[in-house]
Amino acid sequence: MRADLDLPWRTVLFDLDGTLADTAPDLYAAQVALSREHGLEPMPFDAVRNHVSHGSSALVKLAFPQAEGEQFEELRARFLEIYAQNLFLDTELFPGMETLLAWLESRGLNWGVVTNKPAFLTDPLMASLGLTERAACIVSGDTVKERKPHPLPMWHACELAGSRPVECLYVGDAERDIQAGRAAGMATLIALYGYIDESQRPQAWGADGMIREPRQILDWMLGTHEPVPVAQERQS
Repeated sequence: MRADLDLPWRTVLFDLDGTLADTAPDLYAAQVALSREHGLEPMPFDAVRNHVSHGSSALVKLAFPQAEGEQFEELRARFLEIYAQNLFLDTELFPGMETLLAWLESRGLNWGVVTNKPAFLTDPLMASLGLTERAACIVSGDTVKERKPHPLPMWHACELAGSRPVECLYVGDAERDIQAGRAAGMATLIALYGYIDESQRPQAWGADGMIREPRQILDWMLGTHEPVPVAQERQS
């Protein structure tokens, strides 16, 4: 029941990589393995982490900047093969996320995932985290015919969760997340703890708010969260 709450939202939707779960260690490990297969010295983790939200293509391009065409596609396919075999060795929810999910569930609110990650990776990953049955919806990059930043995946998530867009809050760590949420008519929050590289300016994405850690999502929803100053827009 929601009788004790006076909130405009019924559903909180999350991006997966860099927002709900810290998948960077396992994605980085796949990049390291691919580099070593080709006799290359792996890049340091700190140089890779904040590119994870850009997907497999970005991670392959980082390690193999000269690769193009068929060679690039072969490298990307091999990267995905390696990653699929090691999806959840070190992946875990971000600190405070489980507490947030439990709070939402205890108040009769639901939650779900909208990600550009393909379903053959999303589904086993969500299962490994014990979240499949708890989520009101899981929309992957190939669930519908469009991907973020298009709003179609967001609207599909609304249908599955039984909420109107105006009743949904979307949390993500990439500009396309905010673009998709806004285009769908949802409130949006930027997860500054996620994978945001130094070239990006999240304060210019037009989100309704920015948070430094998952517990601040709850603070923001309850109106007790202090706005993130622009000068401190990214975790140090």
